[in-house]
Amino acid sequence: MQYLPLVALVAVFYFLVLRPQTKRAKDLKAMAAALQRGDEVLTMGGELGRVSKVYEQYVGVELAENLEVIVQKSAIQSVLPNGTIKAIK
Repeated sequence: MQYLPLVALVAVFYFLVLRPQTKRAKDLKAMAAALQRGDEVLTMGGELGRVSKVYEQYVGVELAENLEVIVQKSAIQSVLPNGTIKAIK
């Protein structure tokens, strides 16, 4: 009976911290694997751009005409719906 609070604390920690974190990591990994040319993305640095080239671990992101940067796939925060960049400009 004296271990019940400890077990409850571990269970709460698992459901509130570990489980959502692993789910988020799994979703990010699946999103990075599904990146393809033409996708509009938001990087963790806050840059919006369109994927121009896809490599094994890296992605070429076109930020403006004649301006392309190479970033790691893990630096892509989210894939945006098509047309987002034009709607912002």
